[in-house]
Amino acid sequence: MSERYRRSEEHLARAKRTIPLGAQTFSKSPTHLPYGAAPFYLARGHGARVWDLDGNVYVDFVNALCAVSLGYCDPDVDAAVREQLAAGVTFSLSHPLEAELAELLCGVIPCAEAVRFGKNGSDATSAAIRLARAVTGRERVAVCGYHGWQDWYIGSTARHLGVPGAVRALTHVFAYNDAASLERTLAAHPGEFAAVMLEPMAAEWPRDDFLARVRTLADAHGALLVFDETITGFRFALGGAQQLFGVTPDLATFGKGLANGLPLAAVVGRRELMRGMEEIFFSTTFGGETLSLAAACAVIRKLQREPVLETLARRGQRLLDGLALRLAESGAGEWLSLSGHPSWSVLALRDAPPYSSWELKTYLLQELLARGFLTLGSHNMSYAHSEADVDALLAAYAELLPRLVTAVREKHLERELRGERLQPLFRVRP
Repeated sequence: MSERYRRSEEHLARAKRTIPLGAQTFSKSPTHLPYGAAPFYLARGHGARVWDLDGNVYVDFVNALCAVSLGYCDPDVDAAVREQLAAGVTFSLSHPLEAELAELLCGVIPCAEAVRFGKNGSDATSAAIRLARAVTGRERVAVCGYHGWQDWYIGSTARHLGVPGAVRALTHVFAYNDAASLERTLAAHPGEFAAVMLEPMAAEWPRDDFLARVRTLADAHGALLVFDETITGFRFALGGAQQLFGVTPDLATFGKGLANGLPLAAVVGRRELMRGMEEIFFSTTFGGETLSLAAACAVIRKLQREPVLETLARRGQRLLDGLALRLAESGAGEWLSLSGHPSWSVLALRDAPPYSSWELKTYLLQELLARGFLTLGSHNMSYAHSEADVDALLAAYAELLPRLVTAVREKHLERELRGERLQPLFRVRP
């Protein structure tokens, strides 16, 4: 047992007796961190920092899987939640905050003329697909990216255990930045596609008018275009990636940063399409839960009055530029590469024979954690991150990357690993 992470490991053993994997979220589970060299539970957070059960403090570059964009315990969000808490949380009838937030969203998202709320991204994407099927009278769906845990999507991935084959057969995967792959998919079943759903951007930037071509292909085949902006919304631009790239979908889904960590998601779209929500069944007891609605109103207003997104992009770009320089100087760029938007960038790893990319990642994570940085291989920026936080992370990379290169080239990396080696995992995005 690691002394630095003793309480965390003890709690993991306790949790596993009653919780499969010891966690509620796959991407927060022990499968993503090297046992013996990492924490598994956090006790609190404030600003850009979090504390684990053993009292170790980290600058957080995970930010609740991009759900926290302002920082933990943001004063404006917390004040809105406290005020609403004093009045009540969930009621027997709808609350005026539902319309207040819907109006705010319609004012900033290009495709939004009407809104329905859920609690997580899977709620929203699944509701959008049901709506698209109802409106078009079709059943097939073309997808690109990660769209949640529900059967209609996860059946198309390697994690399809338990999903009926008939459901799996209705979802077809196409490749990002490859409009021809979408065209082939749609042409293989003419007149049968209800929707084309994609993340408008993940690790790759759209190239060669890809999003516009997807828009054209969806229209040509009579399918609704749905942008899954669960991550890109309220992070890439106030109106989401659709605003940033100038391509407007028929429907869009939002979540994560919408309420700065409180559970809330939204389906938005053209009014005539959203009227179909009155006919399909998309209804949850907690869809109008007021603490999350109040938090989201505070988030949108803060994004409107302060340079939140500009700050995320600027500091994230500074991190990208500095890390790219350090990769080149150290020689680690032979196995490590950067991609993504400045507010949500990814450090990808390749095998460095005789070592796998998972062994390289094990080393990087253990060393960054030991130096007080929490990351899962990405850099999810928040408004609470300071220039000093970025400088400190770059300094850590400047120290670690040459050591990694030496350990690989001199073939003694295995001696540097203090915890269990990470193992290949299900990738949520191809």
